[in-house]
Amino acid sequence: MSKRKDTFIALDFELATGVRNSVCSIGIAVFKKGKLVNEYYSLVKPPKNEYHWGNSRVHKIKSKHTKDSPTFKEIYPEVKEILQGCKLMVAHNEGFDRDVLEKVMTHYGLDYSELNLPNPWEDTVTIFQEKGTKSAKLTNLCKEYNIDIKPHNALEDARACGLLYLLR
Repeated sequence: MSKRKDTFIALDFELATGVRNSVCSIGIAVFKKGKLVNEYYSLVKPPKNEYHWGNSRVHKIKSKHTKDSPTFKEIYPEVKEILQGCKLMVAHNEGFDRDVLEKVMTHYGLDYSELNLPNPWEDTVTIFQEKGTKSAKLTNLCKEYNIDIKPHNALEDARACGLLYLLR
């Protein structure tokens, strides 16, 4: 039995530092039968609410924005409800986002295996590189395929990734 390639979840994280458990925002876009049917976004308070200036320069999120935000552990029940048992996961550079999810869950003592996600995920970087696209950078692909995006916003990036996946 083959997987439906138009029903999937696209996921993106932004990090506060170079440590992969330092999630400061999460974006999830749910597609069913080729249509965007649900979105989830949250700012997330990273461990100790610490940021590296270089990361903040890219995504514009700083400790003042997340000081009162929930931790990943606090939003996990909502995230779990959306992700659990998904048959097809998509990310732009899937190895990164999958690893971030595993690392942040481990950091908070959560069991990644209970999500029962596929491995590997679909990777829009690889897909568009294989198509011979000059640059598989998300912003460049969005420009080429006329997808509006505010880059480095986790929800915008997840949504754009999903829309690109539909074009593969």
